[in-house]
Amino acid sequence: MDPTFVYDDDCGFCTWWADQVADRTDLRLVGFSELTPALRERLPDDYEDCVHLVTDEAVYSCGAAAEQALVRTEIAADADPVVDFFRQFEDYERLRERAYRWIADRRDKLGLVVSKTPPARDRTGE
Repeated sequence: MDPTFVYDDDCGFCTWWADQVADRTDLRLVGFSELTPALRERLPDDYEDCVHLVTDEAVYSCGAAAEQALVRTEIAADADPVVDFFRQFEDYERLRERAYRWIADRRDKLGLVVSKTPPARDRTGE
């Protein structure tokens, strides 16, 4: 399976962010509305709570998925050693997840600044 970025394709901010990732990586994008049974089976039960990055070896969720996507971008290619360094610290994961949750909880407001018509809405005409 190609590394796959799974996101909420009914959210304008999420769609914008996923598009930024897709433009800067070779990750395949799959929205929640397009999940295949095989891909859905690899995700956690509460998969709609956050983004996920699925590879052959692992499934990253929430802040870990965002981090994995970012370090795969061309603009953050040199950040991998920095992220590896931060991973050594006990508080890093907690801070990463808190930062992710802060953004996720405000995506409606952030969508007023940056947004893209979600593909799920394009298909339904909403």
